[in-house]
Amino acid sequence: MPGAKFSADHFALLDLPRQQGLDSDELDQRFRSLQALVHPDRYLQAGDAQQRLAMQWATRVNEAYQILKSPGQRALYLLTLLGFDPQVESNTAMPTAFLMQQMELREEVMAARAASDEDSLEVAHATLLRDIAEAHQQLITLIDHQHDYKAAADLVRKLMFQEKLLYEINDALEAVTS
Repeated sequence: MPGAKFSADHFALLDLPRQQGLDSDELDQRFRSLQALVHPDRYLQAGDAQQRLAMQWATRVNEAYQILKSPGQRALYLLTLLGFDPQVESNTAMPTAFLMQQMELREEVMAARAASDEDSLEVAHATLLRDIAEAHQQLITLIDHQHDYKAAADLVRKLMFQEKLLYEINDALEAVTS
C-alpha cells in the first residue's frame, strides 16, 4: 500500500476485465484479497498518515465492490466509463406497456400486503426476481457483445424500476411475516 496510487476505475482496482459479465466468485475473492491488504486494522500501529491512507483505501475498495457486485449498478457504472451517459436522472421515458405492467404489479403487491397474503407476495417476488435475472443476462449481451449502449441504458432504467419494486415486495413480505 505505501506509495500506491488509487485507481479511478473500479474494474482496474479489483484487477477485473472491464465488462458486464463478471464471475461473482472471482469478484468476491479479489475483494477479500485486496481488503485484507488495506484493512485499517492492519495499520493500528502505523502513524496517523498511514492509518488515514488505509482508511481511504478500504473505503475505495468497498465502494468498488458494492458497485461491481450489483449487475444493475455495474451496468450503470460501465456505461459511464465507456463514455455513454445513461441519463437515469433526465430520461424517464418508458414504454407504456412496461409502465402499465409495473403499475399493475405494484397494485397487486399493495393489495396482497393489505390482505396479508404471503403467497401472492411470494409469487410476485419470484416473478420479479426472474425478470431481473433475465435483464441482467440481456445487459451482458447488450454491453459486452453487441456494444448497444443505448439499448443497455434503456434496460438499466427499467431495471431501476424493477429493483425499487423488489424492495417494496421485500418490505411487504417482512411486514406480513413478522
